[in-house]
Amino acid sequence: MALQFELAGAQIDGSREYQEDAFLITHLTDKDGNPSALIIVADGMGGHAAGNVASNMAVQAFNKHVSANYPTNNPAEVLQQCVEKANNSIKETVKETPALAGMGCTMVAAILEAGKLWWASVGDSHLYLVRNNELIKKNADHSYGGFLDRMAAAGTPVEPEPGLARNMLMSAITGDEINEIDISDEPFALKPGDRVLLCSDGMDTLSKGKIVQFSETTKSPKECADALLNAVNEAAMPKQDNTTVVVVNVVEKAAAKEAARETAPAAATEAAPAVAAQETAAATPVAPPPAAPAPAKTGKSHTGLILGIIAVIIIGGAAAAYFVLGGKKPAPAPSVTTAEASGQPAESPVASQPTPAAPEEKPAQPSETPGKAQASATPEKSQVPAEAAPPKKKAASAAGSKEFHDVLKDGTPGPDMVWIPAGTFQMGSSGSSRYAEERPRHTVKVDKFAMSKYEVTFAEYDKFAKSTGRKLPDNLYMDRDTHPVIFVTWDDAYYYAKWLSGQTGKKYRLPTEAEWEYAAGTGKTSPFWWGFNEEPGKAHCFGCGTGLDPRKPTKVGSFAPNPFGVYDTAGNVAEWVHDCWHDDYKNAPNTAEPWEGGDCAYRVVRGGAYSSPPQSIRHAKRDKYKSDSAYDHIGIRLARDPD
Repeated sequence: MALQFELAGAQIDGSREYQEDAFLITHLTDKDGNPSALIIVADGMGGHAAGNVASNMAVQAFNKHVSANYPTNNPAEVLQQCVEKANNSIKETVKETPALAGMGCTMVAAILEAGKLWWASVGDSHLYLVRNNELIKKNADHSYGGFLDRMAAAGTPVEPEPGLARNMLMSAITGDEINEIDISDEPFALKPGDRVLLCSDGMDTLSKGKIVQFSETTKSPKECADALLNAVNEAAMPKQDNTTVVVVNVVEKAAAKEAARETAPAAATEAAPAVAAQETAAATPVAPPPAAPAPAKTGKSHTGLILGIIAVIIIGGAAAAYFVLGGKKPAPAPSVTTAEASGQPAESPVASQPTPAAPEEKPAQPSETPGKAQASATPEKSQVPAEAAPPKKKAASAAGSKEFHDVLKDGTPGPDMVWIPAGTFQMGSSGSSRYAEERPRHTVKVDKFAMSKYEVTFAEYDKFAKSTGRKLPDNLYMDRDTHPVIFVTWDDAYYYAKWLSGQTGKKYRLPTEAEWEYAAGTGKTSPFWWGFNEEPGKAHCFGCGTGLDPRKPTKVGSFAPNPFGVYDTAGNVAEWVHDCWHDDYKNAPNTAEPWEGGDCAYRVVRGGAYSSPPQSIRHAKRDKYKSDSAYDHIGIRLARDPD
């Protein structure tokens, strides 16, 4: 079923004397030549001039980066990069113009493509879906009230702290490290009849019931946007904030064409007077001059910033943009004047931080490690079969292949290994993270190395134990061929790697803490290798929603591998790494060498286990355990140097 989108956007000043919101609708074409769109709503903060600058800069950064990198196979990753670029642009501007210090914005952005919706958001702006007379908020709310609501929904309610307002922001784009980012790792599938709303928090004046009412009683996106903003004005709330809304109708192609024909005559009579004003607004540069800039205004109604290939009409005192995407080559309705974006320089796809060389599969999108709980994305069905098949051994691979195994002296294969490409990544969590042991975040360069594809099994470890006269660890009635070894000390793991080196003539060892985090997260800074959210069915942990026995590990390889081809880096069993324990990353090395010193009576353990809660299987999570003790939830993962 072919879907297409009808879009309209509008904004009002409310009771403010100036407008700090900005919004954008940009026409795109996907890799199959079909129409798609980028939508952004940014809500500025920092005062009369600075808020306007911040919101417009965020919109510009998004539009520029998406335009240079679209079409793409990974819209979520591009959106993540856009957030970073918007944040960096504000950081650099404040550095050049100190008078603008304190400016920032919240934002919500979406890419509509092939009947699907991807989004990114920071702050308290909203992405709503109206379906079957129900208003569904799709993005996370990064206000204090949103945090309290998420904690309550997770079954861990928190008492509000006296003096903290619910609308206090806990994350925003300010040029500093972003505390929380909400990214849709997987697209949301849209249906005919759906209506999508992107709006600033000024829309909070209306109840959910009112928003649904005006959505259900209006036909076109323009009518809906006008009705919502008129209702906000009529509410006459004291100190009413700027309010911006972009409305998207999801329709089948035939219905969309008919809607465009019905809308055209009315638009023709109202659009003409606004053309000259819009062309001026679109051409106004947004980069701030040395002195604090004045906001773009046309009395009480204006366009904010409209940068893409859009059509603009001004109706009833509210700035608006409206067009229909459909067919192989969409065009605006005949009555609507189109303002073409010109002079947009192409931009090379450069992330805000270096990323690793691409493996065979593209790594998950980068992100900030959130310091607070976030709303989960739509859960995926568990990937765990009732009885997962054990992993099969592959024949030794030719030189240069991604996967391989070495041969032991008795002619049997050693553990399956995966080459991890060299790269540079940001290790640890952001400065606003509540996990002090994961700070400060720092850049680490990693050389190419190999890591075991699976956690070491009992059977693999047993060869070493029998050969050296060590006691075989208890398997708790688990199958030794398919389950990860537990009840091994750090010393056991260390000498097992040395034994493998003697058996194969290759240099096996425990991974360093930096190597482990890089390989587990594929070089990204999202909390989990699959993205931002705690998603059921991704790993074996306490509360991961797999239905597996929470009292013991499951078979290795029971879940999908990360994009580097490594299994079970989140949950199942935690894994010893080489490094001694340090309380934080102060003075940590910027290469992936072992970090000695510190307290070597304790060694670092990474990855979380079957008994860990979801937040403890993040790849930045660190734990310390006594090196001479064995535990029922800690196992082994190996590293190997190139020949």
